Amino acid sequence: MTVLVTGATGFVGSAVARKLLDRGQSVRVMARANSDRSNLEGLDVEVAVGDLTDNASLIAACKGCDGLYHVAADYRLWTLDPASMLATNVEGSRNMALAAAEAGIGRMVYCSSVAVLGIDPVPPHGTEDTPVTYANMIGPYKQSKYLAEEAVRGLIDKGGLEVVIVNPSTPIGPRDIKPTPTGRVIVEAASGRMPAYVDTGLNIAHVDDVAEGHLLAMEKGVSGERYILGGENMTLYEILIDVAGIVGGKPPKVCIPHNAILPFAALAEGWARLTRGKEPFATLDGIKMAKKKMFFSCEKAKRDLGYTPRPAHEALADAVEWFRDKGYLR
Repeated sequence: MTVLVTGATGFVGSAVARKLLDRGQSVRVMARANSDRSNLEGLDVEVAVGDLTDNASLIAACKGCDGLYHVAADYRLWTLDPASMLATNVEGSRNMALAAAEAGIGRMVYCSSVAVLGIDPVPPHGTEDTPVTYANMIGPYKQSKYLAEEAVRGLIDKGGLEVVIVNPSTPIGPRDIKPTPTGRVIVEAASGRMPAYVDTGLNIAHVDDVAEGHLLAMEKGVSGERYILGGENMTLYEILIDVAGIVGGKPPKVCIPHNAILPFAALAEGWARLTRGKEPFATLDGIKMAKKKMFFSCEKAKRDLGYTPRPAHEALADAVEWFRDKGYLR
């Protein structure tokens, strides 16, 4: 049995590929011609060159595969080109599902995000069924993932394709090569470069647990259902305290009001647009999102899939160790 994994050069996708190989699966990964393949080094995988905007390459990548893990996505909280992000995340996901159906793949796990789910300040916090609308989506990333999940859901059972949706929370751990927005926070904190923080919160999950959740969803998930693959709810300050303890440093003590950072975020975005530079550390959408704690419950995945996330501290410690070994901490 051969399974196809998209996004395997990235953070979560490479963890999924490794879990599959550990189980003795034959793995094909789809990667763009110019992608950084360092996360694939040493892995016994077949590489199919493809692009989510090139339908012919998707059909070729799917040919002969029995299952699909569609993990690939453009994950940034800020972009100079929102249209490109929409094309990758929405049209790309639709194209991938259609190609899978055409190639005769019977079952697909689609990696969505908790970014598309509703948030509730009262426990159990956000669940798979917490009410939410497109109007609640802040910024092009959340908007694109919301539309992408709707697009994929609309193709369920097309050509006999079953689709199980997983919604990872905030994956943390090794091989975060970019790094992701949260990975950048950990790098800055572990390097002692975060003098202050804002009052917000995240649901922290080890990337390897999230990857295991993908495999469990393929085995046990119900087509059309979504499953939150999360871990432990932590405030940003609790995360910074934990990271400081891991590296033997001190956490920041100054909490800055969200609105006080907005002018600096606007300046940072303006400079990035002017210089065509990389994503600024603080963005307007990021500050707006930080006003709500992204707390979620993964009880459904635990109950229905047998998902068992480890403590958040282990995810943070593994992330810091990997970032240190790879020279990210300066």
